[in-house]
Amino acid sequence: MSSSTVPDSGPAVPAGPSVPRSGLTWWKLLVTGAAAAALVNLVVLGVAKLAGASLVVVDAGQEHPITIGGVLGSSTVPLVVGTGAAMLLALWKPVFLRLAQYVGGGLALLSVAGPLSSDADGGTVAALSLMHVTLGVAVVATLELHRRHTRSTGQQPVEGPLNGPAGVS
Repeated sequence: MSSSTVPDSGPAVPAGPSVPRSGLTWWKLLVTGAAAAALVNLVVLGVAKLAGASLVVVDAGQEHPITIGGVLGSSTVPLVVGTGAAMLLALWKPVFLRLAQYVGGGLALLSVAGPLSSDADGGTVAALSLMHVTLGVAVVATLELHRRHTRSTGQQPVEGPLNGPAGVS
């Protein structure tokens, strides 16, 4: 018998199309979601101011003005803390992303009761209520983008002491 070499015919299984990576990492999503919520809420504040709303809430006889700093803090801190915690928990069990969407959106909608029951003029109540709804939409959208990104890139939960080897639940 003669010895002959078989030419390399390439991989046994042809490579499928590569999955496009969006570059939306978890921290970029948090920053984008918080910035979007803050921007929309600042626009709502500006429109309310131009419309003549007093932007003052009276609570227990004390006046509390609604300021730009207050809007920025109230728009970013809850979103970053809540969605950040959900993203961390999702490393353990991905179902926490969907659960956090319901909880975060629901809490934001329930918090609308605060402005609706406050002693303020109609424009201020409408503006504050819209800001609460905006935050809820931002939480749900940010978590949905993270959920889709994680699913489309095939990322598995990180291996750790709570969940064993990666991908095993």
